[in-house]
Amino acid sequence: MEMIASTTGRVPKSTSDCANKHIEEMTEKNVLCTAAGGSEAVQRRIEELDREWDVERALEANAAIAAMLGVFLGATVNRKWFAFPALVGGFLLQHAVQGWCPPVPVLRWLGFRTQPEIERERYALKALRGDFRDLPAAENRSAAMEAIKAAKR
Repeated sequence: MEMIASTTGRVPKSTSDCANKHIEEMTEKNVLCTAAGGSEAVQRRIEELDREWDVERALEANAAIAAMLGVFLGATVNRKWFAFPALVGGFLLQHAVQGWCPPVPVLRWLGFRTQPEIERERYALKALRGDFRDLPAAENRSAAMEAIKAAKR
């Protein structure tokens, strides 16, 4: 693993192949099931994707809760609890540098996707809906091919 991972793709690179495959299969299943439901289902699913939390947001929210809990417990129960927010901060730094920290495999196992993984589903659904139909021919083919590739990933 690189010391400082690039931002793009760093979480999938540090995620097990099994978890990545599960997420890809889940995305493909979402697209296929949504497509079977027609245009209203596609619109509803796109709206759901707008509200979906990616793995980064889930990690940040959980870290904030854990840090606040540690500060509260340190102030009210025992000063040793102040070590907990320091540990959380270390995990966040490790994630920023390497794209991995102990909570990430758990979040990935729970199905949290990266923003690019969510976007692949969104663009596949938009292609199914016909959003790229009015683009000039060359761009339309390119967008359609990207959507097809995304749906297969």
